[in-house]
Amino acid sequence: MKKLLLSVLVTLFTVTAFSQTSSEIEIMQKSFALDKMQIVAAFVQPTEENVAPFIDLYEEYELKRLELGKERIAILNEYAENWDGLTNEQADAWMKKVLDLRKKTDKLIDTYYNKIKKATDAKTATQFYQVELYILTTVRYALFEMIPFVEEK
Repeated sequence: MKKLLLSVLVTLFTVTAFSQTSSEIEIMQKSFALDKMQIVAAFVQPTEENVAPFIDLYEEYELKRLELGKERIAILNEYAENWDGLTNEQADAWMKKVLDLRKKTDKLIDTYYNKIKKATDAKTATQFYQVELYILTTVRYALFEMIPFVEEK
C-alpha cells in the first residue's frame, strides 16, 4: 500500500509542480485532492458518529492546503527559473519564502489536528496527523529528488 501511495503522490505532485497555467494547476490540484482523499479515507477510520465532523473539517483543511500548494508551486517555479544563477541575496530571499511556507504548512496541520480532535476524538485526529505528515514527507522527498542544488549543472 505504501508503494502505491508513494507512486500516486509523486506522479500527481510532479505533474502539478510543473504545470504552467493557473487552470492547469487548478485541474491538477483538484485531481490530486480527490486521489488524496481516497488515500486519507483508507487510513483515517473515524467512528460512525465522527465521520461527518471529520469530513467537514478535512474539506475545510484541504481548501487551505490548496492555497499553500499554489504558493509552493510559485516558489518552485521561481527556483526553476533562477537556480543556476542565484546570487546570495536571491538565495536568501528564496529560502525565506521556503521556510515561511514550511511554517505555515506545519501550523495548518497542527491547527487541524486540534480541531479534528475537538470535533471527533484523539485517535481520529492522530490518524489524520499521521497520514498528512506521511503524504507531506513523501512530497517533500520527491521534490528534493527532482530539484537541482544551487549552481549544479
